[in-house]
Amino acid sequence: MVLLRFKCTFILALSLLIFACKTEQKQSANSILQYEEGQALGTTFHIQYEVAHDSIRLDDEIQTVFENMNRSMSTYIPTSDISKINKGDSTIAVDANFKEVFFTAQRIWKETNGLFDPTVGALVNAWGFGPDKPLARIEQEQVDSILEFTGFDKVSITEEGYILKNHPYVYFDFNALAKGFTLDLIGRMFDEHGINNYIIEIGGEILTKGKNVVKDKDWIVAVDDPTQQEGERTLIAKIKLKNKAMATSGNYRKFRLDSLTGERFVHTINPKTGYTQKSDVLSVTVIASTCMEADAYATAFMAMPFEESKALLGKLNDVEAYFISAAGKDSLKEYKTEGFKKLLVK
Repeated sequence: MVLLRFKCTFILALSLLIFACKTEQKQSANSILQYEEGQALGTTFHIQYEVAHDSIRLDDEIQTVFENMNRSMSTYIPTSDISKINKGDSTIAVDANFKEVFFTAQRIWKETNGLFDPTVGALVNAWGFGPDKPLARIEQEQVDSILEFTGFDKVSITEEGYILKNHPYVYFDFNALAKGFTLDLIGRMFDEHGINNYIIEIGGEILTKGKNVVKDKDWIVAVDDPTQQEGERTLIAKIKLKNKAMATSGNYRKFRLDSLTGERFVHTINPKTGYTQKSDVLSVTVIASTCMEADAYATAFMAMPFEESKALLGKLNDVEAYFISAAGKDSLKEYKTEGFKKLLVK
């Protein structure tokens, strides 16, 4: 489950430039269009939403969402709740956001038979994943040792919000859910303010409601070609996204080449065996009702065998997917669920 994110793109009538922080407002006949953009959660964000003339600005509330998520679930902040828990602090009572993400992770871990696993980080580090270096060679003893503290069944949560770990070395993160959940929280806040038209994008993950009032059309978003070269921008699909979320996971420009056949492939880690396995799936785009689910399932499907992903998709409600896989040296093959096909813009 070792993945590098690449961006989906949302298409607006106005070009949005990236600044450290920028707020813009445009007034139309019946409403005000607010634009927020900047940096948060280690990436960039772009937000557009429509409010009535007498509505207040929501940039402070957006910032509060970012701050709360960092305080709760950022593994890059040593004083965050999850960082303290990973270091062995058992006195932390986590907040409601943490609980919601935890239980979603637990559900998807069960649905994927353990192939989606927030505790896989120690194995990732041991194998030394990276685009320009060979995988490390590690002995069976080391794999067995790490497996003792790998597995989301080794973590639980009490009613009071305390995290219990079966092994002190258990380390977990919610990097495959937290960013998507942040979009959901901002969307909920907009809903509470009665905002009916918005698009939220953070690091390529997208949540929409209503329509693009600038164009008076549904929101149109796009998926990048996973094989495009550095500095290039090639779109492989455009999708109509209304009241849905979309996330893409992939080994973007990070696939490897077989020295004999020239075929492209990627490595993932099986958290149950502790060993790496080859996959020809280069990217997976998922559309779901929540961005946390889209985020998590996109990551899960990259880690799962393709046929198992298809089988799980057949059981899930309101989840659509688009797989791009390598097919030989220079070709790609695609698989789209029927629901995904209906959302494509020709």
